[in-house]
Amino acid sequence: MKPDHTKSSKVVDPSSKDDARDLLRRVRRIRLLTRHVVSDALAGQYHSAFKGRGMEFEEVRPYQIGDDVRSIDWNVSARLGEPHIKLFREERELTVMLAVDVSGSLAFGTTTQFKRDVVAELVATLAFSASFNNDKVGLLAFTDRVEKYVPPRKGTKHVMRIVRELLALRPEGRGTAIGPAIRELDRVLRQRSVVFVASDFVDHDWERPLRAARQRHDIVPMVVQDRRERELPSMGLVEFTDAETGARRLVDTGRRRVRRRFEEAAAARDERRRDILRRMKIDPIEIDTGEDFIEPLTAYFHRRERRRSR
Repeated sequence: MKPDHTKSSKVVDPSSKDDARDLLRRVRRIRLLTRHVVSDALAGQYHSAFKGRGMEFEEVRPYQIGDDVRSIDWNVSARLGEPHIKLFREERELTVMLAVDVSGSLAFGTTTQFKRDVVAELVATLAFSASFNNDKVGLLAFTDRVEKYVPPRKGTKHVMRIVRELLALRPEGRGTAIGPAIRELDRVLRQRSVVFVASDFVDHDWERPLRAARQRHDIVPMVVQDRRERELPSMGLVEFTDAETGARRLVDTGRRRVRRRFEEAAAARDERRRDILRRMKIDPIEIDTGEDFIEPLTAYFHRRERRRSR
């Protein structure tokens, strides 16, 4: 349940000239916000954090001091009379799928952003990072149903299309169903992919589909929340509205016991989610509205790179 006094967000109608101009401004803003971040900070870290599909033979060359002796090709060395080594290069091309929650609960925020604004910028940053590394990028936007599917392709124009589609989307559903969205991705993806799941994870029954998809794909949950979903301020009587069902409830936030029960319930929900992901050995990225998401994103990339180098 969310307080109904939070700001409302404009729904974009691409058929309207004013809304089309507004959409174009938003797309350009996100492109400007992400451009320097991708080129200056994240592209190299993204490259290091995510493996390619394997190693491909490139050439044989004479051994040089400092080369790894394990790379020596003994057959070629014997034939040519001097040590030669085999060089390999990583096959970089990956398929990156962005599974994005666009349900009603994402239209909430008590700072300068809604959760869905953070998700849009985060997803765009990852999409441009993937494109910068010549990876394919696709989109699956979902509520309690699949709202939009954009098959993975390469190129900046394709990434711009994904950003436009996400910003212009007018969801038909209001609820959240992460499990069916993951099952649909598992069905349509023909090869192993990196799947970023951007949601507040205010949902249930997603553990089994996520566990099944993890057998084939690299799953990266991105949990976007607002601190007021964990801490209830003392504001007297407040009417809360469930953003997905429309249900309303009057709550006396001035009562300390009410605030404590709210915080305990939120902490228990977060711990359940973290426990499920721990048991699956999945490392999530957790982001709050109003904070710079680059820090938790780069920290995640560093953790992956460390695990990869072990």
